Amino acid sequence: MDKIIIRDLIARGIIGINDWEREKPQEILINIELYVDLRGAGISDNLRESVSYSTIAKRVQAHAEAAGRLTAEALANDLASICLEEPKVSRVVVRVEKPGAVRFTRSVGVEIERGREDSY
Repeated sequence: MDKIIIRDLIARGIIGINDWEREKPQEILINIELYVDLRGAGISDNLRESVSYSTIAKRVQAHAEAAGRLTAEALANDLASICLEEPKVSRVVVRVEKPGAVRFTRSVGVEIERGREDSY
């Protein structure tokens, strides 16, 4: 299956369980792989045959900045659901990371994979 990749999208939002994490927005790093059949777009050179990664990125970023989730797991699940609202997306992999959240690490986070058949 073909993929559309959105790499290193940065959002600034409230995420975390500690009081200090709930006080001010922090950087959230988002990576997404959208599984889409791109053969039609490849032949026609027409965006209507594909998925607008710009639209998906804007929706994901806006949600991440407004959601105020406690866990990266919950935010990743939200973002996967947003991606799967696009009819051409059959499967999605979402990675949500919190840079600098744990000492001596560049980043910590979660990665989930969801498909149309998954219902939560």
